[in-house]
Amino acid sequence: MKTTFAALGLSLALSVSAPAMARSVTLTTTLNNYGGNGAYLAFYVTDAAGAYKGTLWMAGTKAKYYSHLSGWQRASGGRLTEIDGITGASVGAGRTLKVTLDLADALFDAGYSLRIDAAAEDMRDSPAEVVVPLTAAGAGKPVAGRTYIGSFTFAM
Repeated sequence: MKTTFAALGLSLALSVSAPAMARSVTLTTTLNNYGGNGAYLAFYVTDAAGAYKGTLWMAGTKAKYYSHLSGWQRASGGRLTEIDGITGASVGAGRTLKVTLDLADALFDAGYSLRIDAAAEDMRDSPAEVVVPLTAAGAGKPVAGRTYIGSFTFAM
């Protein structure tokens, strides 16, 4: 599955004087076999102070379940305009989601983090399921989630 994140908009918000440069990044998320329905996942970026900067991808298309992605909901204000055009199906237990998008160079090695919130129907919610600093050194290194995500990596 391939999509393009509007790197220009996010990079302009982060650095007005620098030209907008972006790199292709693949996010690979493998879910545990937790025995439930497909998981909803919200991938979003925060700065060094934890302030919300933008949503990268939303796995799950039924908006009525987005409130269960409580970290994302609180940070983004639950604005559906934040995810317009960047959604896909929920991810089944034991399955892998790969999303390739363009991220502004200004996000790397500058204190930003990628966060993933997770939720599955009739199961507990998992805000901050994964929190990983966006650093060149962190690329390709697997990170385990807290409940639903068995492994997450990002590759440049």
